Amino acid sequence: MEQEIDTNQLGEAIVMKLKTIYDPEIPVDIYELGLIYDVMINTDYEVKILMTLTSPNCPVAESLPREVEEKVKSIENIKGAEVEITFDPPWSKDLMSEEAKLELGML
Repeated sequence: MEQEIDTNQLGEAIVMKLKTIYDPEIPVDIYELGLIYDVMINTDYEVKILMTLTSPNCPVAESLPREVEEKVKSIENIKGAEVEITFDPPWSKDLMSEEAKLELGML
């Protein structure tokens, strides 16, 4: 009998893991910065993350997606993780959470 995926619990675990990854230029995690656009989990426990970067010339354009994939794959029950980078819509400060804006003195 196949175990049901608790997507809420798994989603929370993924968000908690994403909150441990920081943009090297801004002292705020990538989730609160609004760099994560979508997280999808299929029935095989594979995760696809749609994210952006603060700019197309971001110095961590190569390493940040790999870090996201590795950290998400380290979560129990996750079989694989893939990050897709998009610039549509482009990132803007409006995507940041209130917490991030407060941290950066923007409120």
